[in-house]
Amino acid sequence: MGRGLHGRGALFEAQPPGLASRLTGLRPYQLLTSPYEHPEPPFVVLAGARGLGKSTVLAELRTAYRGHTPVALIDCEADRLTRLPDGRPAATWSPVWQALTTIAEQLREPVVHGAGAIDFPRLEAGLLAVCATGWDARDEDSAREEARRILLLSDPARRWSVIAQGWATRVASRLIANVSGTGPVGQAFIEATLDTLFDLVWTPNGLLKAGADWYRDYPGASGDPKRGLIEIARDFRADGTSRTDAERWLLRALLADLGDTYRRRWERMRRVGRPVVLIDNVQSGPGPGLMMAVLKERSDGVGDQVAFFAALRGDRHPDLPDAVRHPLPEVGRASGWVPGASPSSRALLVTLPPLTPEETRRVIADVCATEQIRVEVPPQLPYAIHRLTAGSPLGAALLGEAVRQTRPAGAVSPGELLTAGLKPEGDVTSDPRPVYRELLDRLVAPGIAEELAVLATAHDGDSARALAQGRRLRDSFGASGVNRLRTQLTSEGLPPAAGYFVGDPFLRTLLLLRLHLDDADHGRWRAVHRSLLSHYEGLPGSPDAPARARYRLHHELALGDTADAVEYLRDNFRLIPPRAWLETLLFVTAAPYYHAHDPHGRDIGAAGDHRKAVALARTDAEERPPDGVDPVLHLTVRRLLHAVWQVTDPLVLPDVEVADRMHFDLEQLSTVWPAGSELLYRAARQWPENALAGRPLRVPAGADGDDDGSGGLR
Repeated sequence: MGRGLHGRGALFEAQPPGLASRLTGLRPYQLLTSPYEHPEPPFVVLAGARGLGKSTVLAELRTAYRGHTPVALIDCEADRLTRLPDGRPAATWSPVWQALTTIAEQLREPVVHGAGAIDFPRLEAGLLAVCATGWDARDEDSAREEARRILLLSDPARRWSVIAQGWATRVASRLIANVSGTGPVGQAFIEATLDTLFDLVWTPNGLLKAGADWYRDYPGASGDPKRGLIEIARDFRADGTSRTDAERWLLRALLADLGDTYRRRWERMRRVGRPVVLIDNVQSGPGPGLMMAVLKERSDGVGDQVAFFAALRGDRHPDLPDAVRHPLPEVGRASGWVPGASPSSRALLVTLPPLTPEETRRVIADVCATEQIRVEVPPQLPYAIHRLTAGSPLGAALLGEAVRQTRPAGAVSPGELLTAGLKPEGDVTSDPRPVYRELLDRLVAPGIAEELAVLATAHDGDSARALAQGRRLRDSFGASGVNRLRTQLTSEGLPPAAGYFVGDPFLRTLLLLRLHLDDADHGRWRAVHRSLLSHYEGLPGSPDAPARARYRLHHELALGDTADAVEYLRDNFRLIPPRAWLETLLFVTAAPYYHAHDPHGRDIGAAGDHRKAVALARTDAEERPPDGVDPVLHLTVRRLLHAVWQVTDPLVLPDVEVADRMHFDLEQLSTVWPAGSELLYRAARQWPENALAGRPLRVPAGADGDDDGSGGLR
């Protein structure tokens, strides 16, 4: 398995055979066979949000099998597959048409050692029929090039390229000569054009004639192959459902050509395993059409022996309601796939999990250990990076590269790495670009980063719409834009989480950092958080109810004002349920902290993290508790607030001293609150350990009846 591709062993393992071995019949990177798990393989869909390494997995599969079995890899978001080529008549082209042509071209090359090139006479005849009309006299060069490209999908055309070029020239010239230049293209014109085509290539290319004969079974052909090609050309030009049916027959032609290659005795002796087709971003462009065509063919009993692996952004697709679903680790030894009656049941949807802390450490170690130099990585840093990235392979790889480039200059915390400049590998002329910007470009769909950075401060649909109505987003965005964006995030595998509009913690951290650094004086940052403060202050009901107060205090902390949070937690220490008190503490201290601010959110003092000094009681002497309150409780709550705020911050390294002090203060509080002693005592034991290990802090599970239901996050 390639460097840095950790956590994907269930797919790539050779012995015992992983999923790829069992479906292709070949061990990765080796010309050694492996037993098939299924007589006909499932259509494998690797699913997950951006940054989970789906494209990397497909690229590695191509590397693992290239030269051992025919392999093709297409990206359904590539311009070549989504945009009509210049000068090409729109009625003779579609993304699926282009994808099938590209797949066939790649399956021919590179030639598998010891085996001949694969011929695609059926597909070639169908492609020629579809693109045989629609050109005009100005398109002679384009038509000639397109005809030549298609003719090269057959072995005789490949063997005698000069002859193929001559055929293409004659085909293009004769096709263009038939153009009337007026009115719509009718059936008579299609027939005349195809007659021209057949006159030129039917006799000299016997393989193409055999491919054309296959179309005698096309609906409406009545056993006449030429009639079948005319019908498929007409259906393709009709667009809509007719075009979908024509595209499905073109796919069937490609699969039939592949099947012929593997059935021929001599070829069968020289080939092992199954051909592999890899489809990236299957949710876009030609992807859905290709996927559904394969699934319907298999469901209708038109079997094939192609191992399809597709990458899907998100974890669900409307065309796959009955797909068998398993996380990747569960398919390492057996897929658990049993097809049903529906086409989508022929798919096996495999969700890619995030990396474990140890896998993140290995990714960073791989990046930092090159042949030229080995960068020493502080032992805490990989685990802090895992906490920040939530196991994102992309995050681990780019932050590992930032470690490699910046460690000689001393950058050590995740926050410093995110703002450090990163140069493209091998490019010494480009200006360094902040790591967080590079990550956002890859994790966020184009055109929505600015709005999403603002909405990352919101907690639910209501607060997000309040930002839109408060003119914190562009005027045209509005509430409908909020709803569209939430739907888009959910479809890409990033649904909202409890208390957060942007549910993914890594993406949320990056977006908040972008918002904070958007302008030099952080004016937009302050304006957005003040809008949310106004929203929560204006809601009906008691402002001090835990489920409501935590939001207000969260935004005050983001603006640098800790006084209200300390006051609320102090005054409600014995008045609200213990679980609600601890949950409020955790939610409030999840507010981002970048450096010291005054109560108005402006930068103050020297750079650095001032929370540690407060947490370690170094500022207790300067703090004057209000009259009439317990000074010990006040100072303890103040220290604890800053300690939890610091040890849960994903941008800093966990601090042993602060974690120890957090343990002490929680234990002290447990001795003065009988009702909360058990929960506080267990938190004192669990939170420091979890914080130092990079795990999230959670309120300890209580005994039955411990929680009265009033303190859950909403």
